[in-house]
Order: sequence, then C-alpha cells, then structure tokens
Amino acid sequence: MATKRKVNNLLALAVLSVIVQRPMHRYEIAATLRAQGKDRDMDIKWGSLYTVVQNMAKAGFLEVVGSEKEGARPERVIYRITDAGRAEMADWTRELLAEPEPEHHRFTAGLSILAILPPDEVIDLLGTRVARLEETIARVKSDLGALTLPRLFLVETEYGLAMLEAEARWARALREELVAGTFDALDQWRQWHADGMPAERAPAERSEN
Repeated sequence: MATKRKVNNLLALAVLSVIVQRPMHRYEIAATLRAQGKDRDMDIKWGSLYTVVQNMAKAGFLEVVGSEKEGARPERVIYRITDAGRAEMADWTRELLAEPEPEHHRFTAGLSILAILPPDEVIDLLGTRVARLEETIARVKSDLGALTLPRLFLVETEYGLAMLEAEARWARALREELVAGTFDALDQWRQWHADGMPAERAPAERSEN
C-alpha cells in the first residue's frame, strides 16, 4: 500500500532528485528538470512547482540557505535538501520500485467502451495506433543508440520502450483477430450497429424485448 506522504506529488520527488546534486533556486530546479528529461518520466505540472517547493520546505525536506538577485529580477531563494529530504527521496523511490499500483491509461479507457464503435472503424483506429507506436518505437531506439550515458541512467527509457513494444504487439494482435473474424461475438457486435442498437446494451436485454 502506498505511503501517505506529506507532499504527495511526484513533482516533489523529481525536485528532490535534482536538488540533491547541489543547492538551487526554483528557476534552476525547473531548468535542471527539463535538461534531465524528468518531465518525460513523471507527470510534471510546471505551474505547481512554486507550491510544491514551498510545501517541501514546510515539511522539512528542503531548507533555505540563501538568496540571490540579478538586476531587476525578483530575489531568488536558494534551497538545499535536508537529511529528512534525502530519507523521503530514498523511501519514495523504494516504494515506486517495489509496490505495483493501478495506473490509469487512456488506451484502457478507450478499450473499456470499445463496443460503441463498429468493428470496421476499430480496425482502422487500431491500425493508426500501431503505426504511430511503431514510429515512436523507432525514434526511441534511435535516441537510445545515440546516447553514451551509462545504462544506469537509461533504464527508465528501456522500460518505456518495452511497454511501447508490448502495447504495439497486443494492439496488432487484436486488430488481426478483428480482420480475420476470429474475435469472439464479432458478428453480434456488427449486428448491434446494423440494427442501430446501442452498443452498450447487453444481449440479454435485447432478448427480453
């Protein structure tokens, strides 16, 4: 079970993961997060950064160590990670690695109401999805091949690539079943749409009328 955290926002973990390198002000934190691609790995809402940093300081994970001012720019408060922040970062990382949690996925949402569309349209849509996944997979493989970082810093990209490849295989197989006509109750699905019946209506309900 996930721990109830004082600042329960993955942006907080992302901040800890970069500020552990050295003290930073918020603008430097944001620049480092972008430079290290953390916005690709975590659901980062940039407009929340100020609030998250403030909440982390209140929770004792960050502390103010100074400020700087350049010209007419507002004063920039510099933060560093505390021992409590290091402990939080390590504990949170352990939880993310060890504890599976259900994650909402847009594709899953679409699949859950698949029947509202006729099968032939679904075939076309899945074909489009597979083609786009294959483009993404090729791009990620190319990017990975061009990187010279140690594998330790690329495992999240490897995982993302594996998930893309698994999704492409599954979507391709589903599409092939629909094309071949071997998908269970495909004829009934087609008939629902031919009759103008709501796709979500159960067969038992139809037979009772």
